[in-house]
Amino acid sequence: MHAIIETGGKQYRVAPGDVLRVEKVAGDVGSEIELTVKAAFPDDGGLVTAGTAKATIVSNGRGDKVLVFKFKRKKQYKKTIGHRQSFTEVKIDDIQV
Repeated sequence: MHAIIETGGKQYRVAPGDVLRVEKVAGDVGSEIELTVKAAFPDDGGLVTAGTAKATIVSNGRGDKVLVFKFKRKKQYKKTIGHRQSFTEVKIDDIQV
C-alpha cells in the first residue's frame, strides 16, 4: 500500500517504512505524529480518499546553505543573503484508511 500525504504545503508519495524530509514539524525526536492522507492506494487496487498516516520523528535539522545574490548593473548595488531551511525527518509507520 502507498499513499499521498500532505504536510507543510507539499504532497509526498509514501509507503510504510519510508523515511523522508518534510518541512519543520513541531515535536520531539521519537514522538509520534499523524499526517493527513489525500489518497491511498491499497495493494488489491482501487482508491481510498480519506485516512491518516502515523509517523515517528527521526531527527530535526537544517539543510545546506543557499546563497541569494542580488545585483543591479550600473547602480553599484550588490547584496548577498544566505538561507538555511529547517526540516524534520519522519519515518512512516502505518497508513490507516
